[in-house]
Amino acid sequence: MSVKILDGKLLARDLKNALKNEVEVLKKEIGFVPRLVNVMVGDNHGACAYAKSQKKAAEYIGIQYELETLPEDVSRQDFSECIKRLNADESVNGIMIHKPIPKHIEYGDIAQYVDTDKDLEGINVTNIGKMLVGETKIIPCTPASVMEHIKSTGIDLYGKEAVIVGHSVIVGKPLSLLLLEQFATVTVCHIATSEAGRLQEHVRRADIIVVAVGKPSVIKGDWIKEGAVVIDVGINQVNDKIVGDVEFDAACKKAAFITPVPGGVGPVTVIMLMRNGIEAFKAQMKKKGK
Repeated sequence: MSVKILDGKLLARDLKNALKNEVEVLKKEIGFVPRLVNVMVGDNHGACAYAKSQKKAAEYIGIQYELETLPEDVSRQDFSECIKRLNADESVNGIMIHKPIPKHIEYGDIAQYVDTDKDLEGINVTNIGKMLVGETKIIPCTPASVMEHIKSTGIDLYGKEAVIVGHSVIVGKPLSLLLLEQFATVTVCHIATSEAGRLQEHVRRADIIVVAVGKPSVIKGDWIKEGAVVIDVGINQVNDKIVGDVEFDAACKKAAFITPVPGGVGPVTVIMLMRNGIEAFKAQMKKKGK
């Protein structure tokens, strides 16, 4: 079987162009465009690089994007006051808290200060709850990227066996809801699945497999079902090389579609953040009768 590599850069380009057109229409209709603010703590090299990619995407699409940097030793109170100030600013349509944040502040705690209507990453518990009942368009960015990759294959998820390896709050759990909405039969595997010796059997029957563990080659290529779709969310550094969670070369011999690492899920994740910003903006304008 000849595998098709799902090029995230090409998919991101197409999605970015569609959003650019949408923003141009919004600007003509409303008179202004979404304004997004990313709150980052300290000067982490990886975080700064990701913020630059966000800024570049926003500028291309036509969105206002700003980076607000707080000191590494920022107190929980000062952090929360910053978020509250942005919440109160009607010109700000979207807010995200850039990870990592200092260990003395709990990310899950501070994230709940973000106004539900301005929650760019869809991680506020209210938005997670709305997603459970299908009442929000603000979707966590990595699961949204995964769904766009699956959509790009043209495969109908109805009745398909979908296996997610990794049950994190930001990827595995919300992704299971998105797949269920498309009537896939969803299995979520995790560390206990592996320790019970059951991971391989679940992976072998998957029509769609999504892996988000952060452990190189945790999924062996010969486990992959013939003709499966493989979405690798993992990012790992092995010596001087970036690799995913799946044995890529071996998996290519079995899969019909597979994402590379890097260059797969990552580029589209940035665009999903921009899409969330546009959806938040439209919802806020609707509330204001614009």
